Amino acid sequence: MQSQWQTVSTGYGGADLATSRNKVLRNTYMLLALSMIPTAIGAWLGMSMKFMVGGWMGLIVFLAVSFGAFYAIEKTKHSATGVLLLLAYTGFMGLWLSQYLQVAMQFSNGAQLIGMAAGGTATIFFALATLATVSKKDFSFMGKFLFIGLILLIVASLANIFFQIPALSLTISAVAVLIFSAFILVDVSRIVNGGETNYVTATLALYLDIYNLFTSLLNLLMAFGGERD
Repeated sequence: MQSQWQTVSTGYGGADLATSRNKVLRNTYMLLALSMIPTAIGAWLGMSMKFMVGGWMGLIVFLAVSFGAFYAIEKTKHSATGVLLLLAYTGFMGLWLSQYLQVAMQFSNGAQLIGMAAGGTATIFFALATLATVSKKDFSFMGKFLFIGLILLIVASLANIFFQIPALSLTISAVAVLIFSAFILVDVSRIVNGGETNYVTATLALYLDIYNLFTSLLNLLMAFGGERD
């Protein structure tokens, strides 16, 4: 009798756990979709204002705003304030994205390149998110290797601000596509397997994966498929 009760109790516990994880995943996807609105607004405003901040000054501004936002979002992630801060940050990221879009629009097929980058990003995201969700495999073992790769990628990017080597820029973009695609797999897997229980934090991680994947794809497409007038 006791054994049967334990089995039933465990079953209910498993059902509750699965429901909780599905709720986090659902809320993450909803907030992720919502975050694209301030991103689009920020990008539109940036392009309208011809917003452009490059070099070391641009890097300092970007890092200051980003790390400040990460800290504030982490501190408020269990409240509505965390959601609002996340959406505000995605608006800033949209503004920053406008610089890439302005460069792309200097090509005669710029709109097509942007569309291809967006389509490629969406395809990769849905494919890898589906794989992580359906397989329910824990891909967290990749996390340490990806983190090391990310650090090396950042160092190379900082160095290239100084050296301005086109080949290195393309290599960085190609490696970034691989790294952030893998991060999508890891981050969705963490939600599915209960490693991440806060949808605000989960959304921020996936948003950054998608953002960096998109900009990296766009850089590659501009380099290999951009057409001048």
